[in-house]
Amino acid sequence: MKLFTFRIGGVHPQEHKLTADIPTKEAALPKAAVFPLGQHIGAPARPVVKRGDKVKVGTLIAEANGFVSAPIYSSVSGTVAKIDTSIDATGYRQPVIIINVEGDEWEEGIDRSSELESMEAHPELTAEEIIERIKIAGITGMGGASFPTFIKLCPPPTAKAECIIVNAVECEPYITADYRLMMEHAAEVLVGLKLLMKAAKVEKGYIGIEENKPKAIQLLTELTVEDSQITIVPLAMKYPQGGEKQLVDAVIGRQVPAPPAIPVNVGAIVQNVGTVFAVYQAVMKHKPLFERYTTVTGEHIKQPGNFLVRMGTPFKDLIAACGGLPDGDNKVLAGGPMMGKSVISLEVPVTKGTNSITVLTDADAHRKPIEPCIRCGKCVEVCPMGLEPYLLATLSAFKHYERLEHEDVVSCISCGSCQFTCPSHRPILDNILQGKGVVMGRIKARNQK
Repeated sequence: MKLFTFRIGGVHPQEHKLTADIPTKEAALPKAAVFPLGQHIGAPARPVVKRGDKVKVGTLIAEANGFVSAPIYSSVSGTVAKIDTSIDATGYRQPVIIINVEGDEWEEGIDRSSELESMEAHPELTAEEIIERIKIAGITGMGGASFPTFIKLCPPPTAKAECIIVNAVECEPYITADYRLMMEHAAEVLVGLKLLMKAAKVEKGYIGIEENKPKAIQLLTELTVEDSQITIVPLAMKYPQGGEKQLVDAVIGRQVPAPPAIPVNVGAIVQNVGTVFAVYQAVMKHKPLFERYTTVTGEHIKQPGNFLVRMGTPFKDLIAACGGLPDGDNKVLAGGPMMGKSVISLEVPVTKGTNSITVLTDADAHRKPIEPCIRCGKCVEVCPMGLEPYLLATLSAFKHYERLEHEDVVSCISCGSCQFTCPSHRPILDNILQGKGVVMGRIKARNQK
């Protein structure tokens, strides 16, 4: 089996796929669900409910507030308790809608059956209709970036899509939610891919899967053996292969230029496999996005697992379902150990982009003492964007923002490969991200003049 991969940089962290063979379970409903209004890149959604309103599963509770925005739907039935602020996974307070859960009553019109809907059964679906249903359903990228999906399907006139690439890589250690989704809903994922291909008006689709998921590769290959439009691409294991630009390079051999270029500038539209499944549910089952597959894991978690979780469920409920936190000090991440964010409260809710809750003990998470840089160049060697991380980190630390922009800090994808490989345990990525935030703010302000 020929394996493909991206050409520049990359590292090989240990897999820790503890939950790969654990079937997905439905998570219990929370007592109260918390819905942040900024679950996506772009403008936060605008509430359309008020305190005391009754809602059902699938009720619109916040509408899109601009072009780059997405609506939010209730994942529970009950009463709106209040519209308030709460801490999200980033540690900042933001507006939320809090709903007290009362039963589990769903909106009429959502098809809850498991019957597979095929493309052949719905010839009436046009590209425009598919995109509109995706937009209305509030679907965003579910691999972490949470970019509104419909926008990707409407590229600028200067770019032409030639293919859809499904990101089924899941290269981050510990996380297995996408793998379980493929094993349990492969047929629906393939229909979702066909819907995206029709929406984007392309004739070719690819699904990129790393070699540590042989059962998924075999299953999807068997299901597509007679479909010349879809190709399953086995990928060598290398992090961060799930990055959009790295995946495009690995699958079709094209390198995406520096920002503002995006994958469609070289002919590709990339969608996470969870997003593809959500597209199937939205278009074929009239189901808005209000639940997702999430892994809860960690070396010392008693019963790690994969869950189908209603959004708004607090982290503490899922951790409790896995036996609770290990004794001693722990670090809880929204995401995996390479790119995940440490949360300051277990009241943080699952949102559209929460693919994993990873629990690390103090021994796992404790940083080693920082030592002087030995000029080994390892951070440069592993950077998948071809940058010089040691230089970017130094410029950021000394607040040399003009040169930092000149050295292309905005191309950093925050993968953490530089910090992971540094023998001196220097906080390279931490420094880069501080400077990148300032540079991006300066660019935004400049563009608004």
